[in-house]
Amino acid sequence: MMATSNCNGDSEIAAQEGTMSGTKRNHSPPKEGLSNGNASLKNNNASSPPAKRSSSNGESEMGRGGASAVSDGNNATAPLASETAASSAASLRQQQKTPTNADNNDDDRTSKDYYFDSYSHHGIHEEMLKDEVRTRTYQMAILNNKHLFEGKVVLDVGCGTGILSMFSVQAGASHVYAVDCSSIIEQASRIVRDNGMSEKITMIRGKMEEIELPVSKVDIIVSEWMGYFLLYESMLNTVLYARDRWLRPDGIVFPDKAVMYLCAAEDEQMKYERVDFWENVYGFDMSALKEVALKEPVVDIVDPKLVVTNSVPILNIDLQKCTEEDLSFASTFRLRAKRRDYIHSLVAYFECAFTMVHKPLGFSTSPFSKYTHWKQTIFYLNEPISICEDEEVIGTIVCRPNPKNKRDLDISLDINFDGTHSKLIDKHVEYRLR
Repeated sequence: MMATSNCNGDSEIAAQEGTMSGTKRNHSPPKEGLSNGNASLKNNNASSPPAKRSSSNGESEMGRGGASAVSDGNNATAPLASETAASSAASLRQQQKTPTNADNNDDDRTSKDYYFDSYSHHGIHEEMLKDEVRTRTYQMAILNNKHLFEGKVVLDVGCGTGILSMFSVQAGASHVYAVDCSSIIEQASRIVRDNGMSEKITMIRGKMEEIELPVSKVDIIVSEWMGYFLLYESMLNTVLYARDRWLRPDGIVFPDKAVMYLCAAEDEQMKYERVDFWENVYGFDMSALKEVALKEPVVDIVDPKLVVTNSVPILNIDLQKCTEEDLSFASTFRLRAKRRDYIHSLVAYFECAFTMVHKPLGFSTSPFSKYTHWKQTIFYLNEPISICEDEEVIGTIVCRPNPKNKRDLDISLDINFDGTHSKLIDKHVEYRLR
């Protein structure tokens, strides 16, 4: 039971359906997923530990696409001769053994360089591989579309353990070039060898922008580039570089579509634990840190019952043709309340899709979909908004790479609200995703 204020001005005690003020969020992955599963994975008979989120409410902005225009590869020869790939494999294997400048000049490294170190530890790859929605969706997109991969040359950008490269070989790729700048590629090389794919996969250690391939063009680029808030860590910039430098004009990027959404949530308990906590810490006023905490978005699971408004798209990306400039964006939004409640935060999540395949599929990181390691990105407000059903929060969200480190994001919100019990006029809030 929660005391609420009637939108007609009266006070009442109501059991507010869908409101969980004062309920502590569960931080562990749900054992059976959240309410709506991933429809694209419904035929998967494997067990399902933490899985990525699927589209849940029909509000997706991603185009369905159609069957790929790439011809069937059964009788086709690789447009990039496989013998060229094989003859170059030895030299590239030697290239990956050569220490990079980052290895030799530790004193000169910046936070941008340590980005690659974070992917050297097996733990982060374990988390991603166990995210079944992520991994199974890629697996199905590749293996269910062998007509796109047979006899083709594939570039795996940020290959990690090499899982996407091996899926590509299973789908019939003539050769795969797997590129990664972190030391995980040493283990990936052994994984490829242990699975009998060394002749089909060439591992290259280095930055995509600095290495050379022994072929002029590739037919397909596969990459799992998404970060928190979709764009954090800026790996998409590297995929776009690879596309412009190495992909044939009629080539395909896997996945090819991404959409980011924004909604609003009631989250009093978690805001208290993460932000308001600093007002009184064992009797001491540490409000100086509250200001810091408010500027840092929180990556966590949002209970779908806490979502107060509809979701609206704030960014649409077509990886076949977007530019790096498109990744810095400003988008207006209008969020309509589904019930009487409070808004403590705005919540961002994203969807990705493979639309240039025979039967399009994808996944979502929505609060209403299954757990993924990306969770959701939460932007807490300093003061809650008291909102009534059908009232609207109107605003603009702006996202830019940090000028000192492009892998970090500077995000701002401008909010206007003219409600029965709350009013905000040109409220400006800045956040730093580090």
